[in-house]
Amino acid sequence: MMRFKFSVLIILLAILCCGKCQVPPSDDDWATAKQKAVTFVNKLSIEEKVALATGVGWQKGKCVGNTPAIDRVGYPGLCLEDSPTGVRFTDKASAFPAGINVATTWNKTLIYERSLAMGAEFRGKGVNVALTPMMNIGRVAAGGRNWEGFGADPYLTGEAAYWSVLGIQANGVLACAKHYIGNEQEHFRTSESSNIDERTLHEVYEWPFIRSVQAGVGSVMCSYNKVNNTYACENNYTLNVVLKGEFGYRGYIMSDWSATMSGVPSVLAGLDMTMPGDITMGSGTSYFGQNLTNAVKNGQVSQERLTDMGTRIMTPWFLFGQDKNFPAVNFDFRDPNAGEHVDVQGNHAEVIRKIGADSNVLLKNSKSVLPFGKNKVDSDSAFTYALIGQDAGPSPRGPNGCADHGCDEGTLAQGWGSGTSNFPYLVTPLEGITNRAKANGQTVVSSLSDSDLDAAKKMAASADFAIVFGNADSGEQYITVEGNEGDRNDLNLWHNANALIEAVASANTRTVVVIHSVGPVLMPWIDNPNIVAVVMAGLPGQESGNSLADVLFGDVNPSGKLVFTLAQNRSNYPADVVYSGSQQIDYKEGLLVDYKWFDAKNIEPLFPFGFGLSYTTFTYSNIKLSPVSSSDDKDVAAAVNVLKPVVLYKVSVTLTNTGNFDGEEVAQLYLSFPESAGEPPKILRGFEKVNVPKGKSVDVVFYLTDLEISTFVVSSSSWVIPSGEFKVMVGSHSRSLPLVATFSR
Repeated sequence: MMRFKFSVLIILLAILCCGKCQVPPSDDDWATAKQKAVTFVNKLSIEEKVALATGVGWQKGKCVGNTPAIDRVGYPGLCLEDSPTGVRFTDKASAFPAGINVATTWNKTLIYERSLAMGAEFRGKGVNVALTPMMNIGRVAAGGRNWEGFGADPYLTGEAAYWSVLGIQANGVLACAKHYIGNEQEHFRTSESSNIDERTLHEVYEWPFIRSVQAGVGSVMCSYNKVNNTYACENNYTLNVVLKGEFGYRGYIMSDWSATMSGVPSVLAGLDMTMPGDITMGSGTSYFGQNLTNAVKNGQVSQERLTDMGTRIMTPWFLFGQDKNFPAVNFDFRDPNAGEHVDVQGNHAEVIRKIGADSNVLLKNSKSVLPFGKNKVDSDSAFTYALIGQDAGPSPRGPNGCADHGCDEGTLAQGWGSGTSNFPYLVTPLEGITNRAKANGQTVVSSLSDSDLDAAKKMAASADFAIVFGNADSGEQYITVEGNEGDRNDLNLWHNANALIEAVASANTRTVVVIHSVGPVLMPWIDNPNIVAVVMAGLPGQESGNSLADVLFGDVNPSGKLVFTLAQNRSNYPADVVYSGSQQIDYKEGLLVDYKWFDAKNIEPLFPFGFGLSYTTFTYSNIKLSPVSSSDDKDVAAAVNVLKPVVLYKVSVTLTNTGNFDGEEVAQLYLSFPESAGEPPKILRGFEKVNVPKGKSVDVVFYLTDLEISTFVVSSSSWVIPSGEFKVMVGSHSRSLPLVATFSR
């Protein structure tokens, strides 16, 4: 009960700090906060202004990143802490589902609620800046950190980023939009150059950051890599021209940890803060600090620029009320035994479990064998389930047995690296399914080896249903797991799981496959008639087994949809990780990332982007498109302001549940531009998840803004609505869009 009261208190404080928790800060809010920041910074000496911008150094403070206190003016300094799955390096905090999972729900409310709960935990631990959300695009299917983000589409990623920023910052905690920009693989990440043309940069890779700025994000983290042969943290074009100029970003830009590659050039290019402060972690040297002080005093960096850095850092501090009653840091990431061990979990397991269930993607369900217990054949109390494979059970070393989850033992619920958080507990599939089956008076048996195929076949043959598990892991490049240096070496399931699946299917004609994966995997066994159901469960966090059981037994109707394309072959994807050779990575596919490539090249996917089955069925009908306000005024529509898009069109459709279960469906809107615009065949431009009771219909409404029907024109460095006919298509996934309407500009 005390946990629940603490969680409610934190969320109430968040609402008081935010005012309107689901509304970004207004221009007046920013202006008021900036004036406070200007007044504050003007009181500081050059050395004190430099201190605002310079981290204290790796492992020199309680958090993974710290700026020093300035006692003379009562400034306590900042605590910056990972990660996108929870408060890293702490106990009595939650391990949330990965970003890839919450995106797979396609549920804006759940995305917000996850970040609201996560932000409450960061605040409860005394963290000023939560280093989340991660919004890089899953350009390459094997990218190591894809699971921290929201998939392969910029629009979906942008919506997830927007609602995540609002949720975190509703707590008075700053969100951090990262990694800016082009950090799409882990190999050579500190030396490779992501070579991206301006249009692609804006329309694909910048889009989620635009949405973060629209949400009022307080901080942005620049990445390790180069962009067009200039390091991201000293890239004047991406930092000053685009982010601060075109987008009107009003917060500050910090480096990724030791991604600052210079002093004066980085400052002049727009970098406002260096993290964790030293040139290389633990070196005790800094490009900022005394070097920046000297650069200001000798005129290499103007005092105006230094003041701007300080003002940008302090404005969000005032904007989100961190100057008043903000909790002190009560943990020490360097020592798990230190600190006050404040329990911040509250009732957050509930939203974690719901996200886990709602992010299960049902790919196959032959003869509607799922859910268990809904058919006469499997309602008998003597019914037996065989759970097979390492991924069904616990790690022999416990859920936190490997540093930063740098191993693949037992069930997979997070990837590895700085995007992880400690599990307070981890419910395995074996535990979750066993408990649920017992409630029906049914039996679960298990064989948790991936290599003992004979034992697997024997176990499968003895059961009414065989549930076989496989996984695929990845993470950050500083850890190598089973020969995978961050990025995956291939798209196969790990630990001989494909052979295990085939063996189990040869022994049981009712085999269900469950996959926990960081991203796309190959499925050479998918057409095996004995494999009657396939569930992609992603990385569900601490409630993993309960979330899965909720879906398998029909307590929750699956509604997850793929946030990437599942290809028949690895070579079908438009780009891949560069593992060796030249570190000039040319983004030759341009705008054609993921499903846009498959569409443009007429490649048949195994399962298309946006796909996911339900236990019920839906039909789409009655599309209506109408202009809103001044949408016919081309002069008004042409003035596209990325910070303040204008709604131009309303689209509505009728969604009917024609099956036997209540269920949720993700209605998806795709837009086809005039041919002269040179866009992909279709682009996601809207989605809404709605609950529809069986036999009922609901109306689903979408809105299109001027920005969403624009393209970036390089010659004018502006967003422009092209002339010609646009086609609006609505349906259940990217390859099933039965409803069509058009408008012309």
